[in-house]
Amino acid sequence: MADKRNITVAFGDGIGPEIMQATLDILDAAGTPLIYDQIEIGEKVYLRGITSGIEESSWDSLRRNKVFLKAPITTPQGGGYKSLNVTTRKTLGLFANVRPIRSFYPFIKTHHPIIDMVIIRENEEDLYAGIEHQQTQEVVQALKLISHPGSERIIRYAFEYAKAYGRKKVTCLTKDNIMKHTDGLFHKLFDQIGEEYPNIKRDHMIIDIGSAIIADKPGTLDVVVTENLYGDIVSDIAAQITGSVGLGGSSNVGKSVAMFEAIHGSAPDIAGDGIANPSGLLNGAVMMLVHLGMPDYARKVRNAWLKTIEQGIHTRDIYNEEISKRLVNTKGFTDAVISNLGEVPLTLAPARFEVQTEPNFFPELAPLPRKKKELVGVDVFIDWDKNDRNPDVIGDGLKAASSSLKIQLKMITNRGVKVYPDGLPETYKTDHWRCRFTATEAVNNEDVVTLLSALHTAGYDVVKTENLYTFDGERGYSLAQGE
Repeated sequence: MADKRNITVAFGDGIGPEIMQATLDILDAAGTPLIYDQIEIGEKVYLRGITSGIEESSWDSLRRNKVFLKAPITTPQGGGYKSLNVTTRKTLGLFANVRPIRSFYPFIKTHHPIIDMVIIRENEEDLYAGIEHQQTQEVVQALKLISHPGSERIIRYAFEYAKAYGRKKVTCLTKDNIMKHTDGLFHKLFDQIGEEYPNIKRDHMIIDIGSAIIADKPGTLDVVVTENLYGDIVSDIAAQITGSVGLGGSSNVGKSVAMFEAIHGSAPDIAGDGIANPSGLLNGAVMMLVHLGMPDYARKVRNAWLKTIEQGIHTRDIYNEEISKRLVNTKGFTDAVISNLGEVPLTLAPARFEVQTEPNFFPELAPLPRKKKELVGVDVFIDWDKNDRNPDVIGDGLKAASSSLKIQLKMITNRGVKVYPDGLPETYKTDHWRCRFTATEAVNNEDVVTLLSALHTAGYDVVKTENLYTFDGERGYSLAQGE
C-alpha cells in the first residue's frame, strides 16, 4: 500500500464544485492514496475584498503540499480583480504549462481523426506580466516582457519532455518577423538549445500560420513550445478541434510546486444543473497522479475514462446522436467511469505514462556573460494635442529645445510609424508621440535628465522614457516603421 499523500484541493466556482466532487469520487473509487486539504478560492474570496482571490493562509497549504488540484473559478466583473491563475503561477514559479491534446475518433466527432500533440506554454512572462498604463487620453500601453532565463527554461522543458516521452519533433511558434527583439530572443534560444538534442527534429513557424496549421493539419504537429499569450490561444484552438474544450486537462509545473486543472472556465450558466462534463478536471488529475509518481493509478483512471468514452456514454457537450449511445448527466458519467475502473479501451489506445529517459526538467541555468552596455540615446514619449497634431510643429519645437545638448532629435513616430521628418500626411496620428533622441557623443543618464529638464521648460508633457542601449555594439532596440 502506497503512503498517503496530501494534496491541496479547491472546489472553485460555477460548475467547479460539481466536477471536483465527481473527480474526487473517481479517484477515491480507484483507491488512490490521497488526502485532500481543501482551501477556498475564487469569487467568494474576491467578494470579501481580497483582490487576489485567495486567502493569505491558503498559501501555506500550497507550499506545504506542493500539489494543487484546482477547479475553475469565476473572477467578478469590474476592475481591481487580478487573475488568480496568473497570480498562482507566478507566485509559485509554475513556469511550464503542459496541455496534451488528443482526438478520440470515432467516438467523439472531429474533423481531425489523428491528433496527438502536446502544447508547452511559458507561464510567467509575456503580456501576462499585466503591466499596463494609460499614458494619454487616447493611448494605453502594455509591456511585453520576454527574458533569457524564462525562455531558456521553457524551451529546455519542451525538448526534455519530447526526449522523455519519445516524441519526434518540437515546433516553436513566435511572431519574430514583427517583434524582432522579444520574440526574436525566444526563437534564437530555441535554435541554440535545439542543437543540443540532435535526435529530435525542430522547426519554427510564425504564429499566424502555426495557428492555421493547428486548426487545419494538427496531425503534423507533435510538441509545440511557445510564449504565454500565443500558448493560451492555440491550446484552446487545439482542444476545441478534438471535439470539445471540456475534455482537456493541464498541468502548471515549477521546480517545487505543481497545479493541475481543466482548461475550461467555470461555466456559471450551467452551474447547479448537474450536467457538466468532469473530463477536463479528471484528465488534469491523471496528470497529477503521474507527477506524484503514481503511474499505475493514472493508467487505471485514464483507461476507465477512455472506456467510458468508447462506450458512447457521453455528457451533453460531446453527445452526438450519430455516435453516442447514452446521454448522461454529471453523476451518470461519474458512475460509468467508476464502473469501468480496471477495464481498458478496445479501440482507443490504452494509456501509457512510462518515460523513456529520465528528464532534466529543472536544470541549473548558467549565468549570462555580461556585455558592454552603452547608452546611445533615449525615446521620449509625450502627450501632445495641439496645432492639428502637425508633426512638423512638434519636431521643430523639440529640435529647438535640445539644440545645445549632447542628445539630438532624430525622428518622431506615432503608433510606431515615422511622422517626422518627411512623414506622410495620410498617417493617422493620436495624441501619443515617440520622440527619438540619439547621442552625438558619449552620454550618461545625467544627459538624459538634462534633456528632460529642457523639454519640461519648453512646455512638453513627458509621459514616459525608454533609454536606448547597445550591448557589445549590437543595437538593443527596434527601429521605427519607416526609419
